[in-house]
Amino acid sequence: MPPRAKLLTVLGVTFGLAVTVGNMIGAGILRTPGDIATQLPSFWPFLSVWVIGGLYAILGANALAELGTLVPESGGQYVFVRRALGDYAGLVVGWSDWISTCGTTAAVSIVVGEYALVLFPALRGIEPTALTVIAILTLIQWFGVRWGGWTQDATSLLKALAFLFLIAACFYLGTRHPTASLIEADHEGSLAIAFILALQAVIYTYDGWTAVIYFSEEVKDSGRNIPRAMFGGVFAVMAIYLLVNIAFLRVVPLGSLAGQKLAAGVVAQHLFGAYGDTIVRVIMIVSLISAVNSNVLIAPRVLFAMSRDKLFWRGAAEVNKGGTPDIALLFSSILAAVFVISGKFEQVIAILAFFFVANYALSFASLFAMRRSAPDEPRPFRAIGHPFTTGLAFLASIAFLIGAVISDTRNSLYALGVLILTVPLYLLVRRK
Repeated sequence: MPPRAKLLTVLGVTFGLAVTVGNMIGAGILRTPGDIATQLPSFWPFLSVWVIGGLYAILGANALAELGTLVPESGGQYVFVRRALGDYAGLVVGWSDWISTCGTTAAVSIVVGEYALVLFPALRGIEPTALTVIAILTLIQWFGVRWGGWTQDATSLLKALAFLFLIAACFYLGTRHPTASLIEADHEGSLAIAFILALQAVIYTYDGWTAVIYFSEEVKDSGRNIPRAMFGGVFAVMAIYLLVNIAFLRVVPLGSLAGQKLAAGVVAQHLFGAYGDTIVRVIMIVSLISAVNSNVLIAPRVLFAMSRDKLFWRGAAEVNKGGTPDIALLFSSILAAVFVISGKFEQVIAILAFFFVANYALSFASLFAMRRSAPDEPRPFRAIGHPFTTGLAFLASIAFLIGAVISDTRNSLYALGVLILTVPLYLLVRRK
């Protein structure tokens, strides 16, 4: 039997923080406040939903930090779901995670192209720009994991500085509207339902806190650095999100944000006038390049892990001298490029959103299973408050899953069809 392919253990806690922040913060925080203000048009409910969304991410990080250190193998949630619940559950999580990550790479690259084309009209078009972004970042990763790590560090730092600039500008230049925290609006339905809908949008905005566990065997001193990166990243993003929202309300009243597709654009126009649109577009591009890079890093790790476990072609478990799973990287970037060219990424992501929530639920279930099946294995980090905190995160995921099915029944049915198709796929893979 040939030896298992080895990745290089060269990444530190700085990378862990960078990839977590880079993967979490995207266009959502600049767009979503307008949707939240529509659902919750008064200050404290508006702000509290961002706090609760952050607490959900903290509960999740608490559980997955134990799993990421207990099973220190790169590949993300697939790794410990397969270990705890078997090959079939692992295959469902792995394939849905890999395809949705490639779809996200395509989607975010397209947005980069849209914003860049306005700033630089000489560019040849949105799709060529998106493909160029994917190609450049793929080439950087091909040189090795250190190159990918340095790129993530740099782009995440630029992203953090861009948001700090926006926050500082709001507090320094903005004039708080005297009724911003008092604005109320008539609710056509229940406040509880409005809060749940708003929370769904916020949780999507916080998504990405799992990023570092995709590199578990590549992070030095993983028992310490994975929990530090996960918790540090979530708390940092939570602080940025709260500051951004408070800063926005220092510039414009909450009612002015309601219904806006790009809340940051409204704020920037108040702050910078004619230059507002340009400044927001620059912040968006800087933010999204970091997100694209994190997804280009993550997707190959999932495919690599499945290949190493014989749930995909074993040739994709190859690792080059720089520590990059190069064949898996090539497959991942080609799929992302196909999504860009075909324009089908939005439908794919909508269908796989069902799995996005289900995968979290399976991950939390995996912690319960591994506490029972491997009680004596060394755990560098133990989930604080388990089983209560893990149980709460699991129940929240189930509730969120139900909400996702109700709010998008059509795509949830498509997802169920995809799930049924994974049965013959699994049988074929096992046979081969």
